[in-house]
Formats: sequence, C-alpha cells, structure tokens
Amino acid sequence: MNDILPGEVEVWQFVERTARELFGRYGYGEVRTPTVEDTALFVRSVGEETDIVGKEMYTFEDKGGRSLSLRPEGTAPAARAYIEHSIGNQEPLTRWFYMGPMFRYERMKTGRYRQFHQIGAEAYGSKEPAQDVEVMDMVVRLLLKLGLTDVSLNINSLGDEQCRPVYQARLVEHLRGHASELCADCQKRLERNPLRVLDCKNERCQQIANAAPNILESLCEPCRAHFAEVQRKLNALEIKYVVNPRIMRGLDYYTRTTFEFIASHPVLGTASTVGGGGRYDKLVKSLGGPDVPAVGFGLGLDRLCLLLKESGQRFSPSTDLFIAVADEGSADAAFVLASKLRHEGLRVEFDTRGGSLKSQMKRADKTGARFTLVLGQQERESGQAQLKPMAGGDPVPVSLEHIARTLREASSGVSSPSAS
Repeated sequence: MNDILPGEVEVWQFVERTARELFGRYGYGEVRTPTVEDTALFVRSVGEETDIVGKEMYTFEDKGGRSLSLRPEGTAPAARAYIEHSIGNQEPLTRWFYMGPMFRYERMKTGRYRQFHQIGAEAYGSKEPAQDVEVMDMVVRLLLKLGLTDVSLNINSLGDEQCRPVYQARLVEHLRGHASELCADCQKRLERNPLRVLDCKNERCQQIANAAPNILESLCEPCRAHFAEVQRKLNALEIKYVVNPRIMRGLDYYTRTTFEFIASHPVLGTASTVGGGGRYDKLVKSLGGPDVPAVGFGLGLDRLCLLLKESGQRFSPSTDLFIAVADEGSADAAFVLASKLRHEGLRVEFDTRGGSLKSQMKRADKTGARFTLVLGQQERESGQAQLKPMAGGDPVPVSLEHIARTLREASSGVSSPSAS
C-alpha cells in the first residue's frame, strides 16, 4: 500500500480530471460507494471459487458479528447501490462511473498493489451491442486523451447460460486429459469452476489452456450475432481490436462480451493489463434486483499513472511567482501581496521562514517558479518592482498594483502598458 506524494499525485489528478470530463460527455454520472461491504455481496457476485474471494479479499468480523470485506472491485458495490436505491424504477438507462481504492491480498509486482485504485463505469438497462461498444469507445478515447497510444484492445465472448455449458463440457474433456499436469489450484478448479483454469498464471497450465477448444466455436446463434455486431460497431468507429478467445476475466458474473486493454510498455513487466470489463446481464438479478442487463469496465489507475510517468509529459503546474523579501521590514507586505495574488488566481510561493536573500533565491529555483520578485523598502515606497525570469532573460518592470496582469501578459509574450 503506497503513499502518493506531491510530485506524483499531480499525475493521478490529471488522469482523474480527464476521466471525469470525458465520462461526463458520454452522460455518465459519478457514484461513490462505501469502501466496506457485506462479504456475501462479493461471494454471490464475484464467485466463491474465484481467487479474489478464496484468497485475496480482506475480510473481517465487525463488533456486531457481521462479516465485512474491503471491496476488491467496483462493479458489485455499484450493482448493490443500483438495487438498494431502486434506480431501475427511476430511469430505464443508467450510466455511472466511479473512482477509488480497492483491496486485494495479491502477490506484489510492478503496478500491482494490495491497495490499488480503479476508475470504472457501469451502464444498466441496455442489452444492445452498441452499449458494449460505447463503454469500450470511452476507454479508447480516455487513453488517447492521456497520450497512451501503445495499448491494444482485446475482445472475446463468453456466451450465455445457453451455450456456455456446451463449451464448458468441451473444456472439461480437454482438461481431464491433462489433469495430472495441472497445478494444485487448477486441479480443484477443474472440479468446481473449470473456466478459471484459463486464468491461471502457471506456465504449464497456460500451455494446456492455450491448446483448449476455442470458446467462440461453441457460441449459440444469438451470442454469435451479438459478438458480430460488437465487431461491426467497433469497425464503424474505426477502433482497432484483436479477437482473443483466451480473454476470460477473473470474475464469475460476465456473460457474452469481455474485453481487456493491454499495454506493451516494459515498465509494467508482466502486469500488462491496464483494464478490462464486459457484459454481466444476470448480475443485478442474482443479487436480488430486477432483471436488468448491464455492461462496464475497470481501469487500474496505478498502472495508468506508471505509464504516464514514463511518457515524459509534465503534470505539475508551474509556480507563477516566487516573492522574496529583501529586508525584515518587508515581510508583512510580502505576505499580504502573496495572499492578494493568490486570490487573483496566480500560483505564488513565499517562504514564511524568511532567511537570507540568497537562501530565498535557492528556494525559488527549487519551486520552479517562472518569475521571482524581490520586495524591499525601495519597492514598497515606489510601488514599482521587477519580475526576474528564472529561465533567463531581461527583468520585466512591474507596478505592484498590476502584477497579476503583467505576469499574464509576460507569459503570453504581450508587452504590458502597466509596466511603467
């Protein structure tokens, strides 16, 4: 679990700000659910035989004897809120997004932490392939706005309750022929939830899974038509994608469309999936709600920020002005001036400790301020000062009454009539 400090948090704020603005364009409103939920919610939705529920959840008993868990993902809590607040009775099509910390006791690796952060979205009420594509389009546009172009979209279909048992029977037949070669966990999965074998990271299990039957060959006609329409609409939006029949996701609630966004940057190592999602048409009903179709996704904010830090982009806003004090008698005036300029919308640094002018100038360099203004008795009495460009160049004369305007004009390259 990591601290996110100034110098790094600006990257996170940039991603969050960009996502909020973009998702709003698509008609998605923000929902905030509790960090802690009833454990049964995740057992019923994510699946009792998944690694998340079986091995990774932070579960504890509260003082009332209730079993609670820190949320390991965001879809189930959103579905619970949708049901609890009878949202389906209020609007036939509901679009939500969320941001926040999730918790899983996972093996540590680059970009994977036990407290991690997700950005996700859920759309309730539409069973149409267009809704699947809308959420994928939203992720694609977000990645492009963030400047992350080297991320590929992989799609698959898991079928539904009609055709998935057919595939599962074919899969079990294949896996039983290699049962002794599977890891201990997958030998248990073979009996309880064989689809989970396809998620195993064990090298030999992956080899066996790669030789398994293709799930797309077992789709019923409605699921086949749905998946074909998803591809047609992706093509219409000119979104590049790869059909990958091994995309299963690690949760039990998915039906039909599933997808992952996979980055190729080496900074992520083997944790190359930055996000994924799919359709879960039976989840809301299975949790006691109405029979409402839904589709959504989750993105790993930690991994997105790792990629962005490697991109060379600048995220920390620059300081407009550092005010240095030439003499002790000017400290109060400088303090008041800094406050005034901040109220006028400028980012202003002022060292409340005072100190020598030399030490203050070192501090100005460290803040990365674009300009420095030295305030002393002469400047206070004359009402005139000079803005020193920290990147080099001639000082800019300025009236103390018009510093904000002069700074903005100097930044835009316009000569200031108020400088004299």
